[in-house]
Amino acid sequence: MPKIEVNEEAFYTLAGRRWDSQDAGDSHRESLEEALTCAKAELDEDSDKSLPPAERTLKIELNDTNRPDLWSTAGCARQLRLHGGGRRPEYPFFSFSGRPQKAGRKVLVDASVKGVRPYLAGFIASGKAITNASLRDMIQTQEKLAWNYGRKRRTISMGLYRIAIIKWPIIYKAVDPDSVSFVPLQWDVPLTLREILKQHPKGKEYGFIQEHEPLHPLLVDSENAVLSYPPIINSADLGAVQVGDTDLFIELTGTDQFSVTLAASIMACDLADQGYTIEPVEVEYQYDTPFGKTVTTPYYFQEPVFCSLERIERFLGEKLSAGECLAALERMGVKAEKATAAERGGAAELEGILAWPPEYRNDFLHAADVAEDVMIGRTLNSFKPERPRDFTVGRLTPITYFSRRVKEIMAGMGYQEMIYNYLGSRKDLVENMRGDGAKIIRISNPMTENYEYVRDSVLASLMQSESVSGHSAYPHRIFEVGKVAYRDNAENYGTSTRQYLGFLHAGTDTNFNIVAGQLQTLFYYLFREYEVEESNDPRFIPGRAAAILFQGKKTGVFGEVHPEALENWGVTMPCTAAELDLDALLPPMDPCFVSGNARERVRGVLAGERTLGPSHCQQVKR
Repeated sequence: MPKIEVNEEAFYTLAGRRWDSQDAGDSHRESLEEALTCAKAELDEDSDKSLPPAERTLKIELNDTNRPDLWSTAGCARQLRLHGGGRRPEYPFFSFSGRPQKAGRKVLVDASVKGVRPYLAGFIASGKAITNASLRDMIQTQEKLAWNYGRKRRTISMGLYRIAIIKWPIIYKAVDPDSVSFVPLQWDVPLTLREILKQHPKGKEYGFIQEHEPLHPLLVDSENAVLSYPPIINSADLGAVQVGDTDLFIELTGTDQFSVTLAASIMACDLADQGYTIEPVEVEYQYDTPFGKTVTTPYYFQEPVFCSLERIERFLGEKLSAGECLAALERMGVKAEKATAAERGGAAELEGILAWPPEYRNDFLHAADVAEDVMIGRTLNSFKPERPRDFTVGRLTPITYFSRRVKEIMAGMGYQEMIYNYLGSRKDLVENMRGDGAKIIRISNPMTENYEYVRDSVLASLMQSESVSGHSAYPHRIFEVGKVAYRDNAENYGTSTRQYLGFLHAGTDTNFNIVAGQLQTLFYYLFREYEVEESNDPRFIPGRAAAILFQGKKTGVFGEVHPEALENWGVTMPCTAAELDLDALLPPMDPCFVSGNARERVRGVLAGERTLGPSHCQQVKR
């Protein structure tokens, strides 16, 4: 989770109140820890009280990855100020669809960047001299947005520049990395873009974003002076912001226009709250974008979300009036009004709330998000605790009993259990395994490409472990019992989640016969009969792979891993592997349908501790 360091004096000033010894006589004072709950934040480390007030620093941990607006001094303080009864700020410099603000400066986006890094947003901040503390905070916000929200600068990067030496308009274009050179920040001599990637510390850190592209993005002014090489490094002159500068140009580039625009909005609102004057910048594209060919930023693109009072009651467990909901949303900085479902195209005249996300937020995806802000704005302590109406006894599910039995068998066969994440990248889950990705599930709003897809197989996880285990003595025998999910049109939600067993054997002593024998041992101890047929699974060598059939249905696959898959993972030792759908092997009995002593006998069977005789089976309701 993101952590930020904030100047205590600046934070208290922006929040509109203090949480230190000066409030000792205030009987209504909340602790800072309690106040931070409205921002889903925790005080990670308090300030050193031995330091002068202006030098004290608070360390705050943010627990909501959907609220990047909170990852700064001004953003977190704004939330506390609003929740404490402060007035919702107005930001008149925002443009809306069909209503652009007047902009005195322009950025021209060349068609050459369309396939490289196609989107840009920017604005001017002026009217105040930058202090050392404010510069540190700007750089921290820049890095948090670019690293966390921007996926290590891949989808968002930000640059700050001194307006005084920029010749407008600015041009954003793509160039041959060997054709342009400039002096980057923290450097003394000019380097080409390609040399920056190889020699400069920032180039080495972020070069993975651009190094394989034929053209690289570049930001220059009208006299061709370089501002920056996004997303790598600024130039040492136009891009070297210093303490005392009063007029800044802030730009953001990236691969997703919504994210780039939102990040620019967050930065603009933060600086406006700190007393800077914000001036819009017109961005003119040579190609179509989701917001059009000409976009004046900061730009408000969010759509309102409707939530009925009935749904709010169902979500929160307490009936609230429209007035109570509006007051709660006001404390969250949300503009809202009373509305009906029919006004939003619904079929019923349901009374509810129509909420517009603030300019610096874009996390209202569903009515539940409106209800959540009502809950936080009203405070959790305001809801009366309620005892559960139903009494239930917890128990393990049949698949859990069965999975434990499988784990015991695998451990007895000399395999070591592994535990993996259920999310991964397309490269790991599809490309490295020679798959087509036809059934894999992609997350629509992932925080990083490393966790962008839900795995549809356990084998990729096992291969990932083997790829980093070449230094260990062979043979390697590892397994995992865990969930996989994949697209399935036969299911109501279009996806199916199953419990799978996967095991892998790496070493010179393994082949198809070995893995076939291990599979036979597993089924023997599970008291199951199975059949096999030839398989053309691309993960395995043709002719050395077989599908597993249980009761006539395909429930798994095993064989020798294909050499191309081994090469993709950097594995140099032969590997055999198997994968099995444990849900398909589950006995057709469930302890919840069994009563008395029969239930205990069934649980014992699922755990592998006992067997059922014919007389016992008559007691099981199938």
